[in-house]
Amino acid sequence: MIALSCETPGKFEFKESAQPKPKQGYAVLKIKRIGICGTDYHAFEGTQPFFNYPRILGHEIAAEIIQLETEQEFHIGEKVTINPYFSCGSCIACRNAKPNCCEKISVFGVHEDGGMQEYISVPESSLIHGQGLSFDELALVEPLAIGAHGIKQSDLKTGEFVLILGAGPIGLGTASLAQIAGGNVIVADYNANRLDFCRNKLGISHTIDLSQTDMSTRLKEITGGDMPTVIIDCTGNQEAINGALKFLAHGGRLILIGLQKKEINISHPEFHKREATMKSSRNALSDDFAHVINCISNGLIRPLDFISHRVTFESLPQNFEKLLHSQQSVIKALVEFE
Repeated sequence: MIALSCETPGKFEFKESAQPKPKQGYAVLKIKRIGICGTDYHAFEGTQPFFNYPRILGHEIAAEIIQLETEQEFHIGEKVTINPYFSCGSCIACRNAKPNCCEKISVFGVHEDGGMQEYISVPESSLIHGQGLSFDELALVEPLAIGAHGIKQSDLKTGEFVLILGAGPIGLGTASLAQIAGGNVIVADYNANRLDFCRNKLGISHTIDLSQTDMSTRLKEITGGDMPTVIIDCTGNQEAINGALKFLAHGGRLILIGLQKKEINISHPEFHKREATMKSSRNALSDDFAHVINCISNGLIRPLDFISHRVTFESLPQNFEKLLHSQQSVIKALVEFE
């Protein structure tokens, strides 16, 4: 079979390897779709934390089961996605039902080779039933689950103003799930195209174009002077994270989905006087995946709206940099396999 390896930052190379063979507790999948996410772009750029080269990228999976140890819960030919966060099951986080932040976590396509290959072998425990979703829809489940977990971490209440920083794919998914949770959603970004997507596709009425509008002034107008009680950073931008606190209501919660390599620097007096809460949101849990699939099945989220670009697996190397440098127009790019 053919696999696409990111050998070093900026360099892809196709390699031939043997198709994986079935082994106890594992399933062999034929890849049908791979979503390209920020992690993949950052790995290609050389800016991704927790990363080593060479690496086969790809963890937003839509696939067909072709081999199983036994057909009990899952079946040959079934459409599936996967939970790509492989945990140890024994560390303190796992023992406390937080395998998403396992001490020894291995994320498919980040810490170990991922889905940019024709066939993969994954633990059967990572499989997630497709429940009638298409391959295109299944490839969007994992990034949407990231947003679902962030919303859960925020403890968002109905009617609360929630500011989403960043309208990339994760931010857009988070905004959708915040609406479903009953939040009064505000999205801020410099990208007019993505803010248009928020208004036209997601029905979000409060958007802030940071290239044209002062954030603080606009937030006071929207919230009647109160400021948002929840801010969720989906940028992974150090300046955005360090500056978010001044836009947070007193008593509010700051949730960090985005990830960057450097230090977080905040004003302790500003943090203290708000009695603010700051939490990270890492990966997602099984119930986040289940929530997303339920939302898609019930028409609350339309993942096909997010797909703006498609490339074939064979043409990905020559198109990847184009996608990377066209992120003003890219919402979500899908890699299609035959």
